[in-house]
Amino acid sequence: MSPVPTAFVHQWFDEVWNAHNPEAADNLMAPDAAMHGLGDGAGVNGVAAFKEFAARLLGAFPDIHVRIDQTIEEGDLIAARWTATMTHTGDQLGIAPTGQRVGVTGMSMARVRDGIMVEGWNNWDTMALMEQIGALHQGARLIPANA
Repeated sequence: MSPVPTAFVHQWFDEVWNAHNPEAADNLMAPDAAMHGLGDGAGVNGVAAFKEFAARLLGAFPDIHVRIDQTIEEGDLIAARWTATMTHTGDQLGIAPTGQRVGVTGMSMARVRDGIMVEGWNNWDTMALMEQIGALHQGARLIPANA
């Protein structure tokens, strides 16, 4: 039996983000899943593109921890409101590490079918993140400049 969406979203955040393991996406999302609101905001398509995004974020914030604050489920959709805390210790966003401990809030929604994510929507406070690490005017990017 496939996990219910609420259980799935906890598994997703625990295995991918809290365990710092983007490779877990291989078993948790469809190979062609569309992930809206990641990278430059336009989104990423597929497991490989998601893992590239996750590797960049984890490279800049290797101690990221996501706490799920609330979930709401309807059919095959699960919405989660979350808080992430992390320390900026890598330069993968295009600016030198600041060592700054930061916190951001966000919301994610996933469509889960047969126990895997087939589509996701993400909205998180990237402006607060960039402000906290002093990157608002330094050209920091959540995607590679040549993408």
